[in-house]
Amino acid sequence: MRFLDDPHHDGSSLYVSAQTPELGAPVTVRVRAPRAAGVTGVLVRVVQDGEPRYVRAATRTGGRTGGYGRTDVWWQAEIVATNPVTRYRFLLSTPRGQRWLTAAGLATHDLTDASDFRLVCHDAPPAWLRDAIVYQIFPDRFGRSGAVREPPFWALPRRWDHDPVIPSGPAAARQFYGGDLDGIIPHLDHVRSLGADTVYLTPVFPARSNHRYDAAAFDRIDPLLGGDQALHRLADALHARGMRLLGDIVTNHTGDAHAWFTAARSDPHAPEREMYHFDPDTGDYEAWWGVKSLPKLNWSGELVRTRMPEVLARWVPPFDGWRVDVANMTGRRAAADHTHEAAALLRRALPPTAALIAEHNHDASPDLDRDGWHGTMNYSGFTRPVWAWLRGDELDLDHFLGVPGGVPRRDGLDTLATFRSFASHMSWRSYVHSWQLLDSHDTSRIRTVTGSRERHLIALGLQATLPGTPMLFAGSEYGLTGVNGEHSRTPMPWNRPADQDLATLAGYRDLLGLRRAEPALRHGGLRWLHADADCLVFAREYEDESLLVCARRAPGTPLRLGAPAEVLYNSSDKDVLAGAGPAVLVWRPGR
Repeated sequence: MRFLDDPHHDGSSLYVSAQTPELGAPVTVRVRAPRAAGVTGVLVRVVQDGEPRYVRAATRTGGRTGGYGRTDVWWQAEIVATNPVTRYRFLLSTPRGQRWLTAAGLATHDLTDASDFRLVCHDAPPAWLRDAIVYQIFPDRFGRSGAVREPPFWALPRRWDHDPVIPSGPAAARQFYGGDLDGIIPHLDHVRSLGADTVYLTPVFPARSNHRYDAAAFDRIDPLLGGDQALHRLADALHARGMRLLGDIVTNHTGDAHAWFTAARSDPHAPEREMYHFDPDTGDYEAWWGVKSLPKLNWSGELVRTRMPEVLARWVPPFDGWRVDVANMTGRRAAADHTHEAAALLRRALPPTAALIAEHNHDASPDLDRDGWHGTMNYSGFTRPVWAWLRGDELDLDHFLGVPGGVPRRDGLDTLATFRSFASHMSWRSYVHSWQLLDSHDTSRIRTVTGSRERHLIALGLQATLPGTPMLFAGSEYGLTGVNGEHSRTPMPWNRPADQDLATLAGYRDLLGLRRAEPALRHGGLRWLHADADCLVFAREYEDESLLVCARRAPGTPLRLGAPAEVLYNSSDKDVLAGAGPAVLVWRPGR
């Protein structure tokens, strides 16, 4: 399937004049129509105060001349960002009749507003976030400072380079390898060598597990990790390198050892009682998925609405923002739905330079494009389609990021359809500020999913070149494996050369270094050019620059896109455009 002759629009600066429009401000929107599409007229349908209106577009001179063997005509119109979220789409007249152009692509039938393009006037995300490459660290497994600390009563001590991770069962959350915050600092140059400029730490507050999502306090850093001063030392070391630090906060629940909960449980008349969901008759309480060590917070009460924003504000700095765990369930219980209010309260508690990213492992679009989360962890719109397209033949998992039945086999057309479907239900702004991840501390490792270095690097190529914020899980750059989240939390192989795939490490440095070096890969639009079962091709277009990307999971049909002016990356030594594969190729097209 080829898209070279399709009219195109996205939310990037080539197509929208204001990336952070003010409410009520005029904004110029543009459509790029190859001459072969035969577009004879363009109307912009913009929804203002709930009512659709139509604005006629005029042809524009001085636009980019096209490329890839095509000549383009540019159309533009001025619309007004009337509402905090103003939806718009294009009605194209062609010799074959009218066609709609929305973020989902072209359609010859009427369709709902769900896939309309959006102008968003809520306060913009911090400017640095769109350029970020995020590196996730699970503190217990990344590095040890050498400080001797007695394991807590709940812990099962493990030896760093000798005891394998227990993948499941009651001992999994009790494994203690002794990583700490000071142990991260000596390895920051490794992180930076990958192109990453932002470190994201899973929780660092005291708890009774190695993952620390069962926080026992929010007013101090776990002494097992070095305490408050260790966090400040880490933040200072990052900031001295021009890097940033993100924390991980649970806004849906606390641990049952938290002082808020112990007060609430011990005294029905305590002010903290309203912070949780207690049954007035039985005294029992609501917990996350019935796990009684994780009592659910009650966002209907004022005390939670006061205290949780104060927690986030208290730790910025040293943190430069937060990833919010279980954001999709925060404030939601039965008939109560306070998620959007909670997100807005949390965001208003932070300075405008702080990031706020929501964990969400399915469709996050109803919670985005508001005045809360800046973006989401894009499991459904990126991780899942990449896994399904690039999964190895021997992969045997019992679920697919929570969906029963293992990882299905899907072709490139289904993969593209998934990419476009999820991206079309959020604004360009939310899309580019969402995290595109191949794996995390909650999933299988990408090397386990793909089964080979070749396909691992293709997945990385997509992560490094598609819009959105790449988020890397520490250790995947060495090709570490893992069948589930706990199994993937392998101690870093600093002193295990046999576990270091240096060719994969080189691929990470090359591809993410390319993203860091090329503005088109960070700020450019996205134009799909070709898709078939085994091949995806797209362009990242920015100002006077275009970069093309071809990802092949298997050899296939040659592509006719002209000779490259410059090859920027090729994961193989073969001619990918001639049909060789599997490989990922990034190149600058000839004029």
